[in-house]
Amino acid sequence: MANYNTLTDGELILLLKEDNDAAFREIYLRYDKLLYLYAYKKLRNKEEAKDVVQDVFTWLLNHRKEIHFTVGLSAYLYKAVLHKIFDIFKHQGIIKKYAESGEHYIEVKSTETDYLIREKDIMALIEREIAAMPPKMREIYILKRKHFLSTKEIAQQLDISEHTVSTQLKRAMKHLRIKLGLVAYLLWILKI
Repeated sequence: MANYNTLTDGELILLLKEDNDAAFREIYLRYDKLLYLYAYKKLRNKEEAKDVVQDVFTWLLNHRKEIHFTVGLSAYLYKAVLHKIFDIFKHQGIIKKYAESGEHYIEVKSTETDYLIREKDIMALIEREIAAMPPKMREIYILKRKHFLSTKEIAQQLDISEHTVSTQLKRAMKHLRIKLGLVAYLLWILKI
């Protein structure tokens, strides 16, 4: 019997495609706890985190014959978990709440080349839209989002009311949502 914990992810996937249950067990043991911690960090709910990870592994097992990875197994599993988490957020209406409030609670990290290229393109688009904002709105937005100043600090620095700062920030967020579209805007928000 092979020592499966010494096999690479690629070797395990090949064995999994051949219906090797021990290969699936090794993949599960290798990634179960890591994926759970990742999901729990995002969801802050133990049961939902467990369900997400189980759904990903169930899908992997049920579709083992058809899987074709363009990325490594690890990247694929983390991305699959992240998509499940987004589904939960979408279902709960949380993404809409985050987009409207400008709060940034979810980090998205990926080392995949195509993701980094898309991210670079989105960031360039966002920077163009920020540059296209009216000067005062742009200045307030940059102080808030890039220099992390509070509304009160911005008001004091620019010698304007806090209400004006809040209004300009709301208008800036609305401007970005309209110009970028909700999907690109959310990807940018979730990346931060």
